[in-house]
Amino acid sequence: MTDLALKGVLVLVIGAVAGWINVFAGGGSLLTLPLLIFLGLPSAVANGTNRVAVTAQNIFAVMGFRSKGVSDLRLSLLFSVPAIIGSIVGARIAIDLPDALFRRVLAIVMVVVLVIVLWNPARRMRKVNRELTPLRAVIAVVGFFLIGAYGGFLQAGVGFLIIAFIVFLTGLDLVRTNALKVFIIGLLTLVALIMFAIEGKVDWPLGIALGVGNALGGWFGSRFQVEKGERVVRIMLVVAVLIMALQLSGVVHIPGWK
Repeated sequence: MTDLALKGVLVLVIGAVAGWINVFAGGGSLLTLPLLIFLGLPSAVANGTNRVAVTAQNIFAVMGFRSKGVSDLRLSLLFSVPAIIGSIVGARIAIDLPDALFRRVLAIVMVVVLVIVLWNPARRMRKVNRELTPLRAVIAVVGFFLIGAYGGFLQAGVGFLIIAFIVFLTGLDLVRTNALKVFIIGLLTLVALIMFAIEGKVDWPLGIALGVGNALGGWFGSRFQVEKGERVVRIMLVVAVLIMALQLSGVVHIPGWK
């Protein structure tokens, strides 16, 4: 088996684990992005390649919500337009950032996002429907521009930020909030992916393998989701992310990893 084939199989497997984790706890990109870097991809290429699976995942999710009649085009566009503009800015910064600096930034962000994933602030917010007043609309535009900039720069954990912000602004139920989330992420990630692709910063074979793995993991995870399993997955996620963050920061070195 060639080196590329071995990498493809490993990415497929880890992609499946990440897809499973996304069903239970969220934050699968906390595993897939560092993995791509450890496999030897330059940081910008790993960042771009990770977007292939995320884009596909959210496009199919949008189609799924629409097939069930759950969609709000007005809010989706209001939130997506500033997020897309922010994504262009964030992706440009990520593409131009030196490799060593990106790895250190990623190590810090991974730990911060892990805390957000485990805390899940949206779950603690009171669900009260709120009218989207002109002031709230302005707050939404500014907020989603900043969230889009983060999403364009680094994908991991952006879904949790979007959910928390939508609940804060509107008080919508989780189903409608998730429908808005996948629409916004799908567009901002697609735009970022195009920018990375134009710069030649996407490894398409690994990206496709990652996407297939995500799909398989999500499919099986959704069918075997149990409370005890969620606790185990969260523990595994914490351990894996901390090890990867330490490796990226240079605090520890795992033999054989880049």
